[in-house]
Amino acid sequence: MIFFVLVFGALIVWSYRKDIKNHERYYKNAGKKVLIYGSLIIAIFVAIRIIFGN
Repeated sequence: MIFFVLVFGALIVWSYRKDIKNHERYYKNAGKKVLIYGSLIIAIFVAIRIIFGN
């Protein structure tokens, strides 16, 4: 199991480094969008919980 985890992790790192140019090109400012939309979803959830109670 340890061997599998190590090899799997190494393949993920290798694959990410291989595609890093594509990540910069296609996913520009993706972190900001995830933060904004994630915060919006959490705010809506909290508002619904406050309005309708437990």
